[in-house]
Amino acid sequence: MKTQHLLHPFNNIDNLPLKNRVVMAPMTRSRADNKGNVPTNELHGLYYEQRASAGLIITEGSQVSKQAVGYINTPGIYSKEQVEGWKKVTERVHNEGGKIFIQLWHVGRISHPDFHNGELPLAPSAINANEEVYTPEGQKKTVTPKEMTKEDIQQTIQDFKNAAQNAIEAGFDGVEIHSSNGYLFHQFFNKTSNKRTDEYGGSKENRARFFFEVLEAIKEVIPEQKIGARFNPSLHGTFGMEMDEETIPTFEYIIEKLNDYNLAYIHLSEPFTDVSDVPFAVENIAEHFRPIYNGTLMINAGFDQKSGNKIIEEGNADLVAFGKLYISNPDLVERFEKNQELADWDQETFYVPGKKGYTDYPKLKVNTLEKI
Repeated sequence: MKTQHLLHPFNNIDNLPLKNRVVMAPMTRSRADNKGNVPTNELHGLYYEQRASAGLIITEGSQVSKQAVGYINTPGIYSKEQVEGWKKVTERVHNEGGKIFIQLWHVGRISHPDFHNGELPLAPSAINANEEVYTPEGQKKTVTPKEMTKEDIQQTIQDFKNAAQNAIEAGFDGVEIHSSNGYLFHQFFNKTSNKRTDEYGGSKENRARFFFEVLEAIKEVIPEQKIGARFNPSLHGTFGMEMDEETIPTFEYIIEKLNDYNLAYIHLSEPFTDVSDVPFAVENIAEHFRPIYNGTLMINAGFDQKSGNKIIEEGNADLVAFGKLYISNPDLVERFEKNQELADWDQETFYVPGKKGYTDYPKLKVNTLEKI
């Protein structure tokens, strides 16, 4: 393969030079199989260490509070035990020369009372997502959530601020705000899930207010150049999200406003599903938003070696995040360098406990495959 733009160093993030432009995307793997939602050195530490040749690792979504939980066996970043667990993970990644951000997560209405001692999950409005979630008691339908009071909103802002401070204590190089995929921030952005009539609803400026208040709070404890944010502008038909005529203009407003900040990056997802028949959707997200945003743009969803190199060469993205390819190819960068065949992933082991399908994928070693 000709010159690979994915393998070029990237130095546009202040004080965080990346050795290449290959990013490990945040992926829920459900391996924190303990009551405290604590990452473990044996599993999480090894998993991320194995993938430390990436220019940047972004961890799986990690809850900012107990109220933020919506999936079983997912780690958090709100307790002392969780911070201590993550310290061991970041140390292992840094010892291998890697860089690692943690994704800060609140699922909002994509949860269930089973996670909250019978209490309703929080959301901008009392509108059921009509999705299914896997709870400690098995698969269940989502319920109509509780509309957040202003006190709830202020507490959640504080939760994100605390989580960011915990992330720095745990040794992370930065944080990514998970404002995508139908979770809490996305629920505020979208008019089909946000029917509020106060300053957090109605206009696109109001629907984006909560996100920017969280961003301002996080800036108080961590430099803004260590903050990233993820968005999925054309999400439609999944996670309870439906697009309307204001969806794309809302994201255009948010991303243009982010030019006023010196963020590490914005992280955009191409559509997860075919949106060619959706009247309000944008099919080529990077191409659409690149002219709007002046900072570092990361893109993900469905990229491979060829398309990843192409989108950087065309100037529509600076970094490319890879998800499933990183599950089954811990040495993805090395395989790109050698133009080697990539291993297939086992979808049956994406969310099950233990090392199978997690830390036991083979690495390429001097033209032979060796088990780690």
